[in-house]
Amino acid sequence: MQSEPLQIDLTDQPAVDDVDFLDDQINAFNMAAVGAYDARLLAAFVRHSGRGIVAGISGYTWAGFCEIRLLWVHEDLRGQGYGSRLLAMAEQEARARGCRMITLGSYTFQAPDFYQRHGYQIVGTLPACPPGHMHVFLMKGL
Repeated sequence: MQSEPLQIDLTDQPAVDDVDFLDDQINAFNMAAVGAYDARLLAAFVRHSGRGIVAGISGYTWAGFCEIRLLWVHEDLRGQGYGSRLLAMAEQEARARGCRMITLGSYTFQAPDFYQRHGYQIVGTLPACPPGHMHVFLMKGL
């Protein structure tokens, strides 16, 4: 590093390019540390011609596992099987990519019961995160 003073900026509106830069840097470090360079994004969307995206799932696969980061279904469509179908699609694609496990996090006010009905097991919790609820970590062998 240079001997010039460094500046630290805290923001609640980071530039997308800046966040992408951080993501690229940590991914490069992780891949080199593990020796696995097979990271790929994974996503599927349910689209309505007049409303745009009404449901979707996203995450990534890498080094024999898959992490689901987001699964959302519009409130009007919940309980109609879209979440289950998106999750099954992600699991199938993860298997096709050679993954042996899938992980995700959910809050108790979200959908941990949904995931447990689909064979996921709770492997950890953070109590009072947020207050009055828990952050639940789940996994499933593929």
